[in-house]
Amino acid sequence: MADESQTTETLGPEDSKWLGEYSRVHMNVFGTPLRVMDHGQGARIWDVDGNEYLDFLAGIAVNSLGYAHPAWVQAVSAQAAKVAHTSNYFATEPQIELAARLVKLAGAPEGSHVYFGNSGAEGNEAALKLAKLYGRTLPGAAPEIGGKPARIIALTHGFHGRTLGALSATWKPAIRTPFEPLVPNIEFVEAGDPMALYEAFGQTGLGRYGKGPVAAVIMELIQGEAGVRPLGADYVAKVRAMCDANDALLIIDEVQTGIGRTGAWFAFQREDLSGGITPDIVTFAKGVAGGFPMGGMIAFGEKLSALFSPGTHGSTFAGNPLAASAALATLDVIEREDLIANAEARGEQLRQGIMASDNPLFEYVRGRGLLNAIQLTHPCAHAAMNWALEHGLIVNAVAPDALRLAPPLIVSEQDVDEAVAILAGIPNDLPND
Repeated sequence: MADESQTTETLGPEDSKWLGEYSRVHMNVFGTPLRVMDHGQGARIWDVDGNEYLDFLAGIAVNSLGYAHPAWVQAVSAQAAKVAHTSNYFATEPQIELAARLVKLAGAPEGSHVYFGNSGAEGNEAALKLAKLYGRTLPGAAPEIGGKPARIIALTHGFHGRTLGALSATWKPAIRTPFEPLVPNIEFVEAGDPMALYEAFGQTGLGRYGKGPVAAVIMELIQGEAGVRPLGADYVAKVRAMCDANDALLIIDEVQTGIGRTGAWFAFQREDLSGGITPDIVTFAKGVAGGFPMGGMIAFGEKLSALFSPGTHGSTFAGNPLAASAALATLDVIEREDLIANAEARGEQLRQGIMASDNPLFEYVRGRGLLNAIQLTHPCAHAAMNWALEHGLIVNAVAPDALRLAPPLIVSEQDVDEAVAILAGIPNDLPND
């Protein structure tokens, strides 16, 4: 553990040296990094000065198996020794096996298909493009009857990525505005308000009346970058019903919530998050390959999947065999070590432990499984995050008044107790951000 006597914001000599070089050569899109990391093991990581940290962020819900899990390392090493990349003129066994595995884990019907990319943004780009193709099949979009381009509805506070298509469905004005105009016919309704969505659907009309039909609604069941905020099962069920009544697709963004993170393979499989609905498209990334870059989407059913044909979409690295092998190893370990049950148990332990700590800075905890946020009584999240880092715990200021906790799925009971003990010590008089 880091020495609790160290002064806030202290950097060791190696960190300072490397961060100086980082600033000289790296574009300033992430701000100044907090540390320069060197190696990890399990739920712990060490910086270049040898300081040890308990990682309760896991690369922002990416490192499902923590660091250097032997099964993951063996799988990646073995595949690298065989073939690390082929073009998409060819297929590989890991790519095919992984697609079949994901369809099965999602409970998708026969005829469902997977598209692989390299990130969550790419998975959402693919989903939005597929939704646009679907929108062209809707009667209200047919030019011969005075149709207008189909629309895609997104939610306020939703986050789907920073590439131009995904950014067009991402709400946060601060990151949208500098790049406007963005992709047209994507609009926002208030998250959690079914009447706002009902009114958006009701604006559809032919000729000079109203707008084009709604092709799809895209949403996260837990809005991660908004502060780990569940939408609520009742609301999600109403969205599904409105999509069904209006022949619209429902796209569930599971980039952050998928692959066991919430105590189920996918968050939509939790009745308390989704109301038991089935999506039309699911996007995934982050935890699927345990730290190796991978993302994608699952289109439910043959008819929808068939809208993509050769040349309509693609990526040089899509379905890369190295990434696919990392993902297969990750899924194997999650199943073999029963990590979905561990996510549920450790998440409950974490939430209870935080609230039992009686730290007056903590108002309440929200989330599911191992995706949680502590609501703070005043907006000092960055100061609290930095205090925790100096005391050997990595968490994230996901909002000015909230700390995000997303440890690896392999986190132990002892790790949670240690994290709670550190969190309990965060001063309640920290300055506002």
